[in-house]
Amino acid sequence: MEKIHTLIKQAQNGDNNAFEIIINENIGLVWSIVKKFINRGIDKDDLFQLGSMGLVKAVKKFNFDYDVKFSTYAVPMIIGEIKRYIRDDGLIKVSRSLKEVAYKAIKSKEILTSKFNREPNIDEIANYIEVDKEILTVALNSVRDVDSIDRKITNEKGNELNVVDTIVFENDKSEKIVNNILLNETINKLEQREQNIVKMRYINEMTQTEVANIIGVSQVQISRLEKKILKKMKDLMCS
Repeated sequence: MEKIHTLIKQAQNGDNNAFEIIINENIGLVWSIVKKFINRGIDKDDLFQLGSMGLVKAVKKFNFDYDVKFSTYAVPMIIGEIKRYIRDDGLIKVSRSLKEVAYKAIKSKEILTSKFNREPNIDEIANYIEVDKEILTVALNSVRDVDSIDRKITNEKGNELNVVDTIVFENDKSEKIVNNILLNETINKLEQREQNIVKMRYINEMTQTEVANIIGVSQVQISRLEKKILKKMKDLMCS
């Protein structure tokens, strides 16, 4: 875990090589999640590239305060991007747009190589075709063969296993951490007053009457507010 955390810190500080290493090493994770959304009438490539966008967000937003593996943290980000696309009925054709970026990058690489007498780096290519370097990284990955989760690899102990075996959650603790991350992100989307009520009721375990006394309303009002907040949270988590 120390190695990936070091790479993430480097990526967050602008190290493009570290960023690309993380993306490439976690393509199998994206594909394993995409498999859960296949057969919903959405192109598999679109799903994969959306998941890759979620992976990019996970690198940029990774919170070192969580004592969690990067793959565990990335899962809700990846799922979130795919679910948002499904919710919006796929109005944006991600696959087409990313492939166009990739082809522009490949063409510009030849031009810049001739101009500089060396291969250009990702920053130079991104600047030349005027796209964000993170988008460029995902776009270039989109035209590569997707890493099969059934591919055989050898672990540190010399045992042969599938790629998927290296990315699934190891125990219920990991699933609980994912749920906590999703819950915290949902709470942060609430208005401040709503956040306070949730924290007093479910973290500080205060009664509705105690919360009502602090806020200055009746217990009945707190009960109504609580129902509205819980419904809002449910809608946010399903969106």
